Order: sequence, then C-alpha cells, then structure tokens
Amino acid sequence: MPLREVHDAHRHLGVLPAFGFYGGPPVTPDLGARATIAELRADLDREGTARTLVIPNYGVPDVGVTFGFNELCLEAAQADDRIRAGLWVSPRPADAELTQRALSLAGEPGVVALKLSFLLGGRADAAECAPQLDAIFATAAAHDLVVHVHTSPGAASDIDLIGLLVDRYADNVRIHLVHLGGGVSGHIKLIGGRFFDWIASGKRVYTDTSWAVGFAPRWLAAEIERRGIGHDRLLFASDEPWGDHPGELARLAAAVGDGELGRRVFVDNFASLYGSGMA
Repeated sequence: MPLREVHDAHRHLGVLPAFGFYGGPPVTPDLGARATIAELRADLDREGTARTLVIPNYGVPDVGVTFGFNELCLEAAQADDRIRAGLWVSPRPADAELTQRALSLAGEPGVVALKLSFLLGGRADAAECAPQLDAIFATAAAHDLVVHVHTSPGAASDIDLIGLLVDRYADNVRIHLVHLGGGVSGHIKLIGGRFFDWIASGKRVYTDTSWAVGFAPRWLAAEIERRGIGHDRLLFASDEPWGDHPGELARLAAAVGDGELGRRVFVDNFASLYGSGMA
C-alpha cells in the first residue's frame, strides 16, 4: 500500500500542559503533540498521509483546554483539503455550555465528527448525562456526523458501557468505536461476536485498531474474511501523538494485506465516511 494513499481516521491536534498523572510529577508524555497547522501539515507530508481526521488533544483534566482546541481543528480543516475536523464534546452536565458552543460549529465546512470520551468524567448509563448525550447525538444526526467514542477496559470507557450508546443511538448515527473496544477484554468481546452482531442488526458502527493488543488486528481481519461482513467498517487510525503512526500502519497493513480489504481499510472506508473533498 503506497504511503501516499493512506487515510488516517483519528489523530489529535493541540499541545496540552504538563500534568502529574497518577500522582507522579508533571510530565508531557505526548511528545509528538502539535501546536500549529504548519506542524501538522509537515507531519502529513513526511508520512505521505493523503487525508486525516484531527480531533482536539485531551487527557489533562481541564476540559477548557481541550474545548479550546476545537477552533484550531476547524481552522486546520478549512485551510487544507487533506484535513477533516472532529469537535470535542462532553457528556458532563458541568460542561453543558461548552458543549453547546461546540455543537453550534457542527455545520461548519470541514466538520465531519464529534468526539466523545468518558475519561474526563460522566457515564453512558448516568441519568444526569442523558440530556447531553441526546443533544450530541441529535446534532450528529442532523448534520450527518460520525460520533467518535473512546474505549478502554474498565470504568466508564468499558465496551459494556459504551455498547449502551450503540444500542441507543447507532440506528441513526454512525459511531466509531476508537481502539477496537480497548484492551484484551474489549477486543475479545467485539471480535468474538458483538461487533458483527451489531453490523448484522443494522447498527451503524465502525472501529479502528489503534492501541490494539497484538493478536487483535490479525483476528479481526480473519473474522471479516470468514464472516463476509465488516470490510466496510474498519479504518486505519494512528491516534498521534498518543499512538505511533509507523507502528500502527505496519501492524494493520500486515493484518489486512494489500488486496481489497487493505484498500478499503486504508482508503475507501475513510472516503465513504468523510468524503473525498471539502464538505
């Protein structure tokens, strides 16, 4: 697969402040974080990435910082046809005003997704989060946007809880389950049947293999071939600067090969979701 053809369905833009994660000293582990559109463009040129979706960088528990990157992502999408924008939104009632401001940008040219994560608070099954979640998914439906949802094992990001969003909203809204369910338990739950059951039942669900444990991309590719469905639901994502573009690319390319499935995963599925030109 020539690198110039690769479409990257999930990476981040914006530099976060240092933070004392897990009770340690302040650190900045995301060394590849980019503060400017020029730096992002240079990365795309170096990688040979043909198109990408950029989402505000997050992880530090100051939602104002991440919400503040929405405008940067929007500006990037409107400055370069290779770039699409995802907007950060929050399920937390405390963030309602910031989320409403983000949702007001949903119809802007270049916006193709909304990014939802429970790492900074909230739960899919919490009654107090329901109004925010309804507003987020209603906006996505109205503007035909994809909702990206972070998955990771345990706590509020576990696929058992995130699956509630699929059950509730994915008949009408496309949901991208970032990180293939997150960790061994999520991978096995999804690849072992749940992902394919959702597809067969008409759910508009997608995934990528960023952060995936080694066995998972191979198994997912094999199950897609064996079952004959899912070839249009898997995308490549680097998750830079938290992921590793060369490593993610090499691992998924080895799993899907350079035939039809590889073409879909690295090019066609992105084009189908986000288009081939500026919206």
